[in-house]
Amino acid sequence: MRTLCSSTLIGEFFVIGFAGLVAMKDPDLSMATVWTVSGIAMLLCLVLCGLVTRPGGVALGWALQIALIASGFIVPTMYFLGAIFAALWWASVHYGRKVDEAKARFAAQASSSTPDAA
Repeated sequence: MRTLCSSTLIGEFFVIGFAGLVAMKDPDLSMATVWTVSGIAMLLCLVLCGLVTRPGGVALGWALQIALIASGFIVPTMYFLGAIFAALWWASVHYGRKVDEAKARFAAQASSSTPDAA
């Protein structure tokens, strides 16, 4: 699960950075505000790469997905991109857990079928 979720988060890191560049063109927003919010979100993406397998890591990832969709109020394209990344996040979590379960089953089968060296 960690690999799939981290790949999604790294993709989001770049999308958030590009969305920050687009948001800078909004005359109602200061550059400091745009880059503070974008920087915190980008940092959260990187931190979550390490926390995704810990308790609460997936929930924080969902919070990031909601924030990404909500950023569509500033950059309308983010509604679409946020929804795409939320779907990717769901798939990463769902299929990542299935892969982890399959790996555990195969490891258990391999260890039980190995004869003891006595």
